[in-house]
Amino acid sequence: MKNVLVFLILFNSFGLIAQEKGINFGVKAGLNYGDNGKIEFNDVTNAGSNLVSENADDRVGYHIGVFLRGDITDSFYLKPELQYTQNSSSFSLDNRKLDYNIKKLDLPILAGVYLLGPLHIFGGPSLQYIVDNDLEDIRLTEVKNEFTVGLQFGVGLQIRRLNIDLRYERGISENQAQTIDENTGQTIRVDSRPNQFIVSLALDL
Repeated sequence: MKNVLVFLILFNSFGLIAQEKGINFGVKAGLNYGDNGKIEFNDVTNAGSNLVSENADDRVGYHIGVFLRGDITDSFYLKPELQYTQNSSSFSLDNRKLDYNIKKLDLPILAGVYLLGPLHIFGGPSLQYIVDNDLEDIRLTEVKNEFTVGLQFGVGLQIRRLNIDLRYERGISENQAQTIDENTGQTIRVDSRPNQFIVSLALDL
């Protein structure tokens, strides 16, 4: 609960930065397409138990949230967002297909530039708090860091109160969850950094 309150305080604080021309408040939702990093495990089927690393399969997730957008100048704006995100992907482990799900709170802190008409580009860091991570049939220990940092950048169209944007997100800070499979004795490490494309639809209220 304390970590959630920190996110809320940060979100409200950024809204105070851009008051020269007023602030727009809105809601947003969309789809995430990508993966949750990679899995590493000891291959016990071969002599020597070699370390094997495999990337996750791409899956579709979703997000819902709110945002503040403040115009600093006629062509430059700041836009902090607060959203709940659920990402899904899958890993292949000893001929087993395991679903991996992450639930988190995201706080992207974006700076954007209006180009031509409704077209704008943006980018910035994304602070992330992992609420839950689950690897099917295998109990993972807590992730190394509940707070992580990613990077987002993209392009959007602002048509009156409606905004549509496409962005790419990549996790920057390394973060892992680890466990030992009780059935095989394998040591398993899961990299929880996202690598995904995000499509969002937002509405100014």
